[in-house]
Amino acid sequence: MTKTTLKRSLGLPLLVFYGLGNILGAGIYALVGKVAGSAGMYTPLSFLIASLLATFTAFAYAELSSRFPVSAGESVYVYEGFGLKQLALIVGMLIVLAGVLSSAAIIQSFIGYLQEFVQVPRALALSVMVAVLAFVAIWGIVESVRMAAFLTLLEITGLLLLLWVAGGNFTELPARFPEFIPPAEGVAWYGILLGGMLAFYAYIGFEDMVNIAEEAKDAERNMPTAIITVLVVSSTLYILVAVVSVLTVNPDILKATDAPLALVYKQATGGEAKLISLIAMFAVVNGALIQIIMSSRILYGLSKRGWLPDRLGDVHEKTRTPVLSTLLVSAAVLILGLLHTLEKLAEWTSFVILIVFFLVNAALVRIKTKETEKPDAVTFPVWIPVTGATLSFCFVVFETIRIIIN
Repeated sequence: MTKTTLKRSLGLPLLVFYGLGNILGAGIYALVGKVAGSAGMYTPLSFLIASLLATFTAFAYAELSSRFPVSAGESVYVYEGFGLKQLALIVGMLIVLAGVLSSAAIIQSFIGYLQEFVQVPRALALSVMVAVLAFVAIWGIVESVRMAAFLTLLEITGLLLLLWVAGGNFTELPARFPEFIPPAEGVAWYGILLGGMLAFYAYIGFEDMVNIAEEAKDAERNMPTAIITVLVVSSTLYILVAVVSVLTVNPDILKATDAPLALVYKQATGGEAKLISLIAMFAVVNGALIQIIMSSRILYGLSKRGWLPDRLGDVHEKTRTPVLSTLLVSAAVLILGLLHTLEKLAEWTSFVILIVFFLVNAALVRIKTKETEKPDAVTFPVWIPVTGATLSFCFVVFETIRIIIN
């Protein structure tokens, strides 16, 4: 009996919206205040550092997605690079863990913005939201991604709205520019790097795109283009929003809220922040939805390769989605969301993803040194994954030392 397979139905525009929805929803709406708590007025510098860290690895993913356009992308990349099934399986499960942690963090942020409208018990709000997202993810990939694309337009609209209402503060930038230049001593840079670690969470998302490669049209070409496009757009918006946020609201005040952009909007307009809060709620929900889709596709891909039980690879004949995998991921999101805070979940997500980034970059270096270049694949110079691996390793060491010290 032939098993039902995933359907190739996503073109370049939907891939771009899928990636943007994941990155934007998971990051700037949720964590700019927490980054400001660590980096203060140097918050834009933390976002810039995080952007550079993500850029080299994004190019590595772009090449690997062109070479191997399959689900469970990272596991396949590591297996192709090192030939170790156990290591590939560990990487796949780390990505699932990161997706679950990220979804739980995002939904925590959703609840923070929800409080702008109504006081709802956190456990109840989180449970209902996870159930709704699980239903949408099971509904179908085209339906899910189209919904994500619509929500992504709202996300971008919200960021542009914030830049418009608070944009007048950019006129202060020339006079206040020295405030953005850090001193040479290590104390300031410790806060900047810690902020960069948190800000890096805001860039997580482009790596998830490769895990729907089997549902993408012409994945060898469209996936690399979508990854790079998503990174450029999100980085530009992040830096601008980070600058205007700390120009508008004192970082010591900004760090105390779970709805940072609502606070910036209030300060800039002197009025209520209902509109931006409503948009932010959709934004963060969008990010959680995409993370759930991604994690379920990882489990599906690992099962398809015989590395996990067959049941996790079962695809529903009608919805063409992996139902059991989606339900397992959603249950894990609910449990972690009930147990931990937004900031802690974001830190753990970044740490796990950086380990994966190191291994993926190293795998690409191995692949490029032992194989001839593929003429039909998008390729980049070997120094790009070497730099990506080095940067990822350095941040893993930094975070490990911080955890030990604390």
